[in-house]
Amino acid sequence: MNKKRVIIVGGGAAGMLASIFAAKNGCEVTLFEKNEKLGKKLYITGKGRCNVTNDCSPEELLNSVVQNAKFLYSAFYTFTSQDMMDFLEEAGTPLKTERGNRVFPCSDHSSDIIRALERKMKEYGVCIHLKSQVKSLLLEEGKAEGVCLSDGSVCKGDAVIVATGGLSYPTTGATGDGYRFAEKAGHSVTELSPSLVPLHTKEDYIPEMAGLSLKNVELTVKNGKKILYRDFGEMMFTHSGITGPLVLSASAHIGTALKKNGELTAFLDLKPALSPEQLDSRILREFETRKNKQFKNVIGVLFPSSLTPVMLKIGGIPPEKPIHEISREERLRFGAFVKAFPFTIIGLGEFKEAVITRGGVSVKEINPATMESKKVSDLYFVGEVLDLDAVTGGFNLQIAWSTAYLAAMAVCEE
Repeated sequence: MNKKRVIIVGGGAAGMLASIFAAKNGCEVTLFEKNEKLGKKLYITGKGRCNVTNDCSPEELLNSVVQNAKFLYSAFYTFTSQDMMDFLEEAGTPLKTERGNRVFPCSDHSSDIIRALERKMKEYGVCIHLKSQVKSLLLEEGKAEGVCLSDGSVCKGDAVIVATGGLSYPTTGATGDGYRFAEKAGHSVTELSPSLVPLHTKEDYIPEMAGLSLKNVELTVKNGKKILYRDFGEMMFTHSGITGPLVLSASAHIGTALKKNGELTAFLDLKPALSPEQLDSRILREFETRKNKQFKNVIGVLFPSSLTPVMLKIGGIPPEKPIHEISREERLRFGAFVKAFPFTIIGLGEFKEAVITRGGVSVKEINPATMESKKVSDLYFVGEVLDLDAVTGGFNLQIAWSTAYLAAMAVCEE
């Protein structure tokens, strides 16, 4: 019996996994990757450690998706994060789970994940073509029948899976090819913007703290009185604003409002473990033991050294003021300032800094149970090329794994 010929465009996370399951289940699989090696973006994820997934239930996975979570119901329940972890462990890559249920290879090397996927691809006989750019899809009478390469050659197949990624990290070869293929096939592509990016701020005191990392702080972002985002975690000040896990996740929630309004107000609770009353008691304790000292010589015990000058500059109490002259109102005002350190967000980072792309091929035109196009038969879209995105913590890679698995299994069943 002739094997079904499946062509996969893109050798990133989704493309590699789709090729493995399609080949394992009896298809003849050919994968085209325009880079000189597979998994180029996978290599740099998680600062080179590769946060492969999040060890949580399908419900929690869905709750972590920002855009079109309902579309992923079938994908997350069919191929769970536990399924992905089992797959990698069986492929010879031991894993570990860290804070926030983030899953990494025990070695802390993303190359081990790529090697495990490559081993499986070779084991099941996937035909890999590197430095091979697909120029267009071969579409005949509403059906995908292959691909045309930039060298002019044509590769025919019975199904095509597009796994080209988005626009984030252009150095990895992300140029939006998949969006172009989708539009040529009659699909609509929603507005594209960088997501999981650093945020740019207005105030001149933020760059004064560049390089300072804060753990266990709470970030709140507001549009007028409406809270757009509030969460707790780790962040860092930069020369142009703020970054870090807490900030990247915030960017996924505030992008649309920021684009519309131009700026948003934000606050950091620098001492979220303390209630306003507990914080006041703590400040009062410091004040009572050093009543005759100047304010600037007392508050340093409360903050990291590079944060203290900024707290003195904008905290509302003159630095030279003796502690015994500070009124209760001034002290309480300063405590409120510590609980709501203010700044203004004026922009998102660029695609070159973005972990993922927000927007993509409209999921209204994709079958959520199979990832097949509703407009062109035997054409599938998986991973970041789709209009799906989540917060940080391994969730975006799980989107890639789960959608790739569904497409591979659907291709084999037909």
